[in-house]
Amino acid sequence: MNHKCLKLKWRKFDHLAGQVGGAKNIFCQLFGHEAENTFWLDSSSTDMGRARFSFMGGKGGSLWKQLSFRLSDQSDGCSKGCGFLSLEDSEGSAKTIFLEGGFLDFLNKELQSYQYDKNEYEGLPFDFHGGYVGYMGYDLKVECGATSNRYKSKTPDACFFFADNLVAIDHKNDDVYLLAIHEESSSMTEWLDDTEEKLLRLTGSTSMDLERQYSHPSTFSSHKAGFAAEQSREQYIRDVKKCLNYIKDGESYELCLTTQIRKPIEVLNSLGLYLSLRERNPAPYAAWLNFPKEDLCICCSSPERFLQLDRNDMLEAKPIKGTVARGATEEEDKQLKLKLQLSEKDQAENLMIVDLLRNDLGRVCDPGSVHVPYLMDVQSYATVHTMVSTIRGKKRSDVSAVNCVKAAFPGGSMTGAPKLRSMELLDSIESCSRGIYSGCIGFFSYNQTFDLNIVIRTIVIHEGEASIGAGGAIIALSNPEEEYEEMILKTKAPASTVIDYE
Repeated sequence: MNHKCLKLKWRKFDHLAGQVGGAKNIFCQLFGHEAENTFWLDSSSTDMGRARFSFMGGKGGSLWKQLSFRLSDQSDGCSKGCGFLSLEDSEGSAKTIFLEGGFLDFLNKELQSYQYDKNEYEGLPFDFHGGYVGYMGYDLKVECGATSNRYKSKTPDACFFFADNLVAIDHKNDDVYLLAIHEESSSMTEWLDDTEEKLLRLTGSTSMDLERQYSHPSTFSSHKAGFAAEQSREQYIRDVKKCLNYIKDGESYELCLTTQIRKPIEVLNSLGLYLSLRERNPAPYAAWLNFPKEDLCICCSSPERFLQLDRNDMLEAKPIKGTVARGATEEEDKQLKLKLQLSEKDQAENLMIVDLLRNDLGRVCDPGSVHVPYLMDVQSYATVHTMVSTIRGKKRSDVSAVNCVKAAFPGGSMTGAPKLRSMELLDSIESCSRGIYSGCIGFFSYNQTFDLNIVIRTIVIHEGEASIGAGGAIIALSNPEEEYEEMILKTKAPASTVIDYE
């Protein structure tokens, strides 16, 4: 591998975020005018210290590039996980290469080729200093131990930007940071200077113009078509019963069954839609990604962390299992929260996935270091209460960042347990590829840290269609009708956002 020596320059602006209208205003003013090739890892819900930092950026400097990977059809006779990677650099020059070893192998080699000086980011309170930002689709499971994919995804199986310039916001202290990485031979401060100037010119009052720019003129259409489900209520209930039979036969003890709803989309301001979603359903692991070359926008309001690796080599997973709607009154809300807390079924679902993740982390962590600081903690969001556990462990020194992800992907809360057999069974039951849904969105920093969410509560807009995935864990205690209702509940916030925004 060619070793690249990366240098980091950064600037900090104390207590500036609030003065210039907050994260939304900063993103829209700096990157939202065209919004093409932009990303925003958006901690739009920072309540109770769930998330502290947001990262955003657009097409960057000389190191910027976009990667788009599609798995080969396995009939091509190549190994599992191989496929075609399209790369485009900041000059617009594009090429496609065949990856025999798959995408994660490529990403691993890339990250290991960077050399850097740790002292350069000594004063930064966060771990993303530039590097890869994007998503991995669920079908990359074939690079992580799964035997095959029954369906092919319409969207690319992975899309990432290499972000060499970015803005970070510390929501706890209201600070704004500008970061730029470059190769050792060059010393570019042009982007830092320009962005600093733009940032300091922003005022909170520009927010009003934004509202006008991104809000839709109300159209008097007599009929707004809703979403069409991939499966009818009867079909979904039949699939839940299939899962229950497999569980009864001892093939699995938890199966995370999912489906999709879809809707054709006319011309739509996708960024405006995302701003509307983050307002209605703020989440700690929300994200906006725009890949115009793929005709793809992702509006994500995920409350769930898949996996994080920090600079101290601590790994953390925060699976969610157990979801119930918020109540209409304070009293009803309290009752529903308590009901979730005491639900035998939800506790069983959660515990099975905690055990699975302890096993996944145990494969890459120091023996004896894997522990569960929070078990079945009930957390509340705008529209739902959820049951969340936290699993942590200390990464072994001989394991790379990407290999940690390989050990745990896809997130166990989206598969069930035991994992490999459950994925095989789900492939045989479900009627389409999950695509981006059930995968993960986040960053891999050049210094081998990462933070990735689980793609749930997400609108994927691709080639004139909006799709939303949803599902739930089936265990022996599951009631098929109730499982259908839970799946519908999970589509509510994103689906109603699309319908109302149109």
